[in-house]
Amino acid sequence: MRVTVRLFAGLRERAGRARLDLDDVARVADIWPALDLGDEPPGLLYAVNREYVERGHELADGDEVALIPPVSGGSFRLIEGPLDVAAVLREVEDPEAGALASFVGTVRRRSRGRDVLHLEYEAYEEMAEEMLVRLGDELTERHGLCGVAVHHRFGRVEIGEASVAIAVSAPHRSAALDACREAIETLKSTIPLWKKEVYVGGEEWIGRGS
Repeated sequence: MRVTVRLFAGLRERAGRARLDLDDVARVADIWPALDLGDEPPGLLYAVNREYVERGHELADGDEVALIPPVSGGSFRLIEGPLDVAAVLREVEDPEAGALASFVGTVRRRSRGRDVLHLEYEAYEEMAEEMLVRLGDELTERHGLCGVAVHHRFGRVEIGEASVAIAVSAPHRSAALDACREAIETLKSTIPLWKKEVYVGGEEWIGRGS
């Protein structure tokens, strides 16, 4: 089986070409190791035949796989599994930045007088990721940011685990702090993400946001 891989921006420069063919790759997860380009950059997305897919997606002969580096000065991702908070912070590092502000939302054991067992997040993934990218663009323009990154979990999240991580860098601390607060408030109110609270004796969908 043969697939065509397309590379863009910094990935194209690292590989020295924009397109290449790979044999004997069964899933999207096999693509990056087969390229032999070192560590996989954080925030990398994959599209098969112009549709975003997860790393477990199975490939067919003749598929075109595009490797899409982070856009808009940061990474905007929905993730099933633990968040790498340190990686989110690294994504907004910039020599022009004089401040880096971050927010990490975690699952608490008590909520509204109830003992919480765990949370479950559901998302309209394609729409949510596009809206996160637009949010990053708007925050960057409004606050003069150097970088923005937002990673949000979906699926089951246990007590004490991070459900969302946001990082913002800017030349001055006031802009970084204001943008970080605006990012989480906007995410909670407009992005199509829903939270189910599973507690002792029952469960309840809370609504959009975290």
